[in-house]
Amino acid sequence: MLISVIAADITTLAVDAIVNAANETLLGGGGVDGAIHRAAGPALLEACRALPPVAPGVRCPTGEARITPGFALPARWVIHTVGPVWHGGGGGEADLLASCHRNVLRLARERGLRRIAFPAISCGVYGYPAPLAARVALGTLREELATHPDFELILCCFGEPMRAVFQAALDEVA
Repeated sequence: MLISVIAADITTLAVDAIVNAANETLLGGGGVDGAIHRAAGPALLEACRALPPVAPGVRCPTGEARITPGFALPARWVIHTVGPVWHGGGGGEADLLASCHRNVLRLARERGLRRIAFPAISCGVYGYPAPLAARVALGTLREELATHPDFELILCCFGEPMRAVFQAALDEVA
């Protein structure tokens, strides 16, 4: 069982899959979502467009996950998940964030993927406080690893301040 925390650009990692903190349309956006779409090239957008909507404008509801090839990325796959927007913590945000991490690992298991890199889901424009998100993410990942210990999980933070927050949360649950 291995979880590590690094500061890096997730689009540069040669892993089985990187996780995209996407929006429900899966058609690109800002932050890590935009960076992944730019680095993967236009084929990623076409693959996302080909995913069937489950509601008007929604290809991936909050808490769920979808998978596409990585195209021009060093990662073979992109697992898209939609984290919750922070509304103060009383709207089920923690459960939805935990569901994101569980569903990513479910898809990874189904595909036989082992090395997965996660960004700080919901910690950007969705406003989830990073220390709270880190505790939810790491607690959920440790629970999943207890029954599926063959994963190598990388928490890839864009910058040292976020890396320090996630490392502190990892140290708490270790």
